[in-house]
Amino acid sequence: MQILFLVPYPVGKAPSQRFRFEQYFDALTEAGYHYHVAPFITEATWNILYKPGHQVQKALGIIGGFLRRTMLLLSVPKYNYVFIHREASPIGPPIFEWIITKVLGKKIIYDFDDAIWIPNTSKANRIVAGVKWHQKVADICHWAYKVSCGNAYLRNYAAQFNANAIINPTTIDTEHLHNQVRDQQAPSKLVIGWTGTHSTLKYIEQVVPVLAKLEKEFDFEFRVISNQPPELPLRSLVYQPWRKETEIADLLTFHVGLMPLEDDPWANGKCAFKALQYMALGEPALVSPVGMNTEVVQQNVNGNICSTQAEWEAALRRLLQDPGLRAQMGRAARRTVEQRYSVVANRPNFLALFT
Repeated sequence: MQILFLVPYPVGKAPSQRFRFEQYFDALTEAGYHYHVAPFITEATWNILYKPGHQVQKALGIIGGFLRRTMLLLSVPKYNYVFIHREASPIGPPIFEWIITKVLGKKIIYDFDDAIWIPNTSKANRIVAGVKWHQKVADICHWAYKVSCGNAYLRNYAAQFNANAIINPTTIDTEHLHNQVRDQQAPSKLVIGWTGTHSTLKYIEQVVPVLAKLEKEFDFEFRVISNQPPELPLRSLVYQPWRKETEIADLLTFHVGLMPLEDDPWANGKCAFKALQYMALGEPALVSPVGMNTEVVQQNVNGNICSTQAEWEAALRRLLQDPGLRAQMGRAARRTVEQRYSVVANRPNFLALFT
């Protein structure tokens, strides 16, 4: 069985790729599958993609990606399945997907973990936003053999076009990566944490007034792990640049993890990944009641669901004051991930995509 993975980014670089399918590569090999991964952009282009400037190099990187995709079509016939994460090319209509399905007659497994049919323009992508061709998501869903969706909201969208739309959650490797648990009762400075990329930093703003109030009463750090530093009026703020090599060690400094979101169509497509990372490490997750968050977090069991500033403040206040409660919720959080959102638990579901 031969599988071709058409992906946007080089292996090991993008969280969506790492936690949706790259961590299942060993499982595919053990099950007797052979696979090849074909990123659209090279590592050199990835290194400058979200940096200001470098417009010529970025344009050449995109052109190079189209050339590689075109040449790759010659080898597609030898594969049994073509797994496409998000899209075969970042701009323009779904030409490659159409050729693969309609001309070459191959079975596509179409995978996404965001509401990618909705325009979501940021400073980093505003130049190409007009040619992203978001409407192609519906066409690719329709042509696909199966659609692998990160949550029920995404599945319900895909099911309009394809009866074989399946929930395949973003999962955590609790054996080899998130395989440690935070000791909540060990003496150390309290850390409230948040992790994410530049595109989701805006969601922190809703909890800033709460943190500003609490930092007058409690001695804690508000640690932000991201690829860009935030600008927040908080004396407790500590910025930690995200690094793959230290990702788990950095997250283990948190006592409590935050995942605030805005209740809009784009955020409803989020797969609660931040919360799952915190919970896998034995850290209670405090989340907004948006999308999959309410499926993952059980109120006062493994975290808290916070709708208002008063609820954010009450939940944080309790956890800052009570290490026993943090430990109890942390243990429940870890169990939730192991039982429902781990690679081990989801392995049969993932492998079943290729049947």
